Formats: sequence, C-alpha cells, structure tokens
Amino acid sequence: MNSTSTGSGLSIHERLSNYKPTELRADLSHLTDGDKQALVKLADVSDLLNSAYYQQIWTGAPRLRQQLIEEAANNKQAAERLKLFELFRGPWDRSFENEPFIESVGPKPKSANVYPESMTKAEFESWTETLDEEDRKRAHGFYDVVKRGDRGLELVPYAVEYREHLVPAARLMREAADLVSDESFARFLRLRGDAFESNRYLDSEVAWLNISHESALEAAVGPYETYEDEVFSAKAFFESMVHVRDFEGSSMLDKFTASLELVEQHLPIPDRYRNRDLVPPPIVVVNQVYNGGDTAVPMTAAYNLPNDEEAIERAGSKLTLIKNVQQGKVRSVLTPIAGVVLAEEDLEHVTFDAFFTHVLLHEVAHSNGPHRVLDSRDTVRSRLQDLHSAFEEAKADIAGLFAAQLLIDQGVIDNITARQFYTTYLASAFRSIRFGLAEAHGLGQAMQLSYLLEHGGFVYDEKTHKFAVNMDRIKGVVADLTRDIMLIQGDGDKQRAVEFRERYGRVVPEVRTALDRLRDVPIDIAPIWVDINELRKQK
Repeated sequence: MNSTSTGSGLSIHERLSNYKPTELRADLSHLTDGDKQALVKLADVSDLLNSAYYQQIWTGAPRLRQQLIEEAANNKQAAERLKLFELFRGPWDRSFENEPFIESVGPKPKSANVYPESMTKAEFESWTETLDEEDRKRAHGFYDVVKRGDRGLELVPYAVEYREHLVPAARLMREAADLVSDESFARFLRLRGDAFESNRYLDSEVAWLNISHESALEAAVGPYETYEDEVFSAKAFFESMVHVRDFEGSSMLDKFTASLELVEQHLPIPDRYRNRDLVPPPIVVVNQVYNGGDTAVPMTAAYNLPNDEEAIERAGSKLTLIKNVQQGKVRSVLTPIAGVVLAEEDLEHVTFDAFFTHVLLHEVAHSNGPHRVLDSRDTVRSRLQDLHSAFEEAKADIAGLFAAQLLIDQGVIDNITARQFYTTYLASAFRSIRFGLAEAHGLGQAMQLSYLLEHGGFVYDEKTHKFAVNMDRIKGVVADLTRDIMLIQGDGDKQRAVEFRERYGRVVPEVRTALDRLRDVPIDIAPIWVDINELRKQK
C-alpha cells in the first residue's frame, strides 16, 4: 500500500508534520480512586466508539484500518500512515479538501455509510412519503441508518447496526457508573449505556444536562454531531470526549449565561426572527484526558450540546470549554500564525483571554437567533440540509464576535478590549480556514473572512502583505454579517444559502498568498494522552 501524492502533493510525513504533538494533561489530584478507575473505563468506551465511527464513516474504513494496523507492526512508513489515519479518523486529509492520502482510496462519500452511496435525494424523499409519521421522523432523525434491502430503502436502528461495539460500551458505562464519586454523573452513564441498547437517547440527554456542577468528571459520550452526513446533515456520529472539570475556570463564567437574553434582544435582526425560547446554557470548563470516535483533528476546543432539538426544548443545552486544548492551540498554532499574517504592531493584541472568551461566546451564540423557520415547525437544519453545519458555525462565530462588542459596551466584559477581540479573531480566521473548505468550520470561516474583507471590516496591505482590523468599520460590518446569516436561517432559504456560499465561501487571492506563507506553521495539535496512558499502566 503506497501513499498518494494527488492534489496537494504532500507525503504522509509532510501531512503529519501539520499537526504538532502536544501533551494534554489535567489535575487529577482531587479525584477519588474510583474516579480514576472510571476514567480508564471511559477511555475504553472511547476506543469502542472509534470502531463504531469507522463503520459509520465508510464501508471500507474498518477493513482498511485493520490492514494498516497489521502493516504498521514492522514498517515505519506504514506506522506513519496508521497514525495519520487515526488523526483524521479515516483516509482523507480534512485540511486539503478531503483528498485521499492512501492510493487505493477514492473520494470521501457524502453519504458516509449511513445512507446507501447509490441513494439519491429524490429517492429518499419519495420513500419517506410512504412511511408512517413515526418512521418518517426516524428517517430524518439522528439515530437510524438508512440501508438498501430486498424491498428498497429501510431503517436500521443504531442499536442494531452497531451492536457489536455498543453492547460492550454499555457494560463499561455501567461499570464506570458504579465507580464515580458523583451520583448525577453516574446516572448519566447508566442511562447513556441503556440508550446504546434501546436506541432511545432523550432521557440520557436530559441526565447529561443535569450533571451536578460538583461532579469532578465530565464526558460527552454518544452520537452527537452531524457534520459527516453531507447529504442531509441529519445522522449523528458516535464520539467520546472524557474530561476532568476545572472548577476555578467554571466559576468565573456565570456572567455570560446571564447575558444570553441581553444579546438576543440586541441582535441586528427583526423581532420576528428572535429566539423567544432561550434557555441560558450552563457553562463548564474542563481539561480533556481522552477522546474517540468523531473527534478528528482539528481538535474540538468547545462544544454546545445536545444537538437534538427535542432535548433542547425539554432541558436546554450545556456549553463545555476545553481549556487545555485551547491553550495548546494558542501556543502551538495561533501565535505563530499571527506573526506571519498580522502587522508587528498588532501582535500584542492577540491574547489567550480574547481567544478563550470568543470560543465561549461562539458556543453560547449557537443558542441565539432562529432555530426554526418562520411560520413553520421546520427546523433550520431540515431546510438548509448539507449547508446547515457551515452556516450554523458561521452564525455562532460572527454572533459571538457581535456579542463580545456588546458586552464590552455594557460593561460585562472589562478585561479584554474590542481591538483584542477583533485582532485575535482575525488571526484565528486563518487558523480555521486551514482546516479546509470541506470542513464546516473552515467553510464557515472562509465565508466570514471574505465578507469582512469585501465590506472593509478587515483590510489588506498590498506592500507588506499583512492584514489588519479597520476599527472604524468592523463593528458595523460584524452586525451586518450577523443579520445576513440569521435571516437566511430564519427564512430557511436554501437558494440564498447556496448563493451566499458561492459568493463568499472561497479563498480570495490575498488570503491564498497568506496561507502559502503559513506552510511551515502547524495546522493544529495532535494530542498525547499522558494521564490516561499513566492510569492504564497502573491498572
């Protein structure tokens, strides 16, 4: 098996060098012995969900992964291929438009392995018209695979399709529940284990939202994100992120949840587009100790879950900020990028506090604005389909920046300046675009940066080839972009979304030049799980 040099022409070694190995650690000193033992079991669950995810992402992924494992045992080059495969959670380089880096592999299927590759949207829609209401909901829902059987398309519950991975994962979840020190966390683990076998996730989603702020451990374990479903952005993919809570960091953030309604009322959109059912999300700060499944690089720095609208309507959502991942990104990636793309006098305005707080506001802003189409029960997700994820990430990014300025003006934020927010955001835009336009965050950021440059919020110096914030215009342009994206979402207008993507979802020449100069800067970090490795040795 050989590496491919198509597209970007990068070797396996060059692709690996784009991700800087970074030790991610957490303070385990306050954990009980039971908590530590539970962490190891949850890491084992993560490994099982890895296998479930590979089955979801492509029919050939499990077999190819096993082949790579066998070849890596005695071959250094094969070991590098396996390492890259595990980083990307598959054989496609996400930072280079999902080009395959293994010779025998074709393009990444938009259907993943949650729909038949041969299925057309028209066939799917015709089929769903024949279903009763419950099955039609399942067909459009998170937790059932659509397969082709003898009589045409059919539904298979995740609990059946991935049983060989989910049954042992459920057992480990229950064993971990018996070990942890916090009963609310134990309740989530038990109910999520039950959900793996019953395919009913709502009760465990609510239990996750009700984990006590006193719990030393946090974890997001199950089918969550829909990015890999490039047909309808509907099917959830299995992932696991295991954390230790940062109590000090969490206690500092309550003021932001209290500001959610303030931001909603000041959004630059007509009243009829405002979210009338806001539930301020609780915020927790954690340090990650392990992950698995749908957790490819670039690493997730924060998340706002659940995504299930029914769970959100029942119990709201919860925002999790992963502090050690963010610190690694700023140190290894963002600071070097700023040195290349920003004028020297602007470098002092790139700060960790501005980065951390904007990530927080990005995640909070997922709650802001319309989630259902005006005068309809349709969700924005169901209308925008494959474009939903990119527009939702762009919405959260730009609305979070809008919120930063508002909260400075209102005196809620007093330790970060507006210029620090805008300058750090500008540098971070190049960080996100390097993830590739095939990735939702990368495409969402490309649309924002092109818009902000076209409308004069950011400016480019032709002589120095550096970028800067136009402080006279940026506030108004950010408000305009927030409005434009939210109106597309609230109207559920797929055609306008396509036109917006075609106009702004591209890398303009001056940005391309800057990206070329960033080739020696890592794209992201590659995690080294020091704590779990040590705990597994003690087992």
